[in-house]
Amino acid sequence: MLETYRGVVYPSQLDHMGHMNVQWYTAKFDEGTWQLFSAVGITADYIRRNHRGMAALEQVTRYKAEVMAGDLLVVRSRILEVKDKTLRFIHTMYNVETGGEVATSELVAAHLDRMQRKACTFPEEIKKNCLALAERAES
Repeated sequence: MLETYRGVVYPSQLDHMGHMNVQWYTAKFDEGTWQLFSAVGITADYIRRNHRGMAALEQVTRYKAEVMAGDLLVVRSRILEVKDKTLRFIHTMYNVETGGEVATSELVAAHLDRMQRKACTFPEEIKKNCLALAERAES
């Protein structure tokens, strides 16, 4: 799995029950998503130059352990499936100190033509990079 996020839980990210609020899990997974996309060639430059984008179609998050202020987190990600226009991937968040898994988030995202406002086929190079990263995660 590819490391796509590393950070800390800040007191301002806690809810009234004293643990990290769900919005911050989503935010940290989202940062990991853009790192994963960049690793396969869907960079900010690619998006701007080609009028392309990515849109989440589905997201399933599972919370497995609470995290508190000061906890160090790392997210590791892997690609599960590549289709012509969509990518399915999973993020797993760990507590750095304990090594314990605290949450997962599985997503399906579509590759977009931002001018036509509809899904479009991935370029062969990006598809090849996705497949290589998926195969690397399996071995």
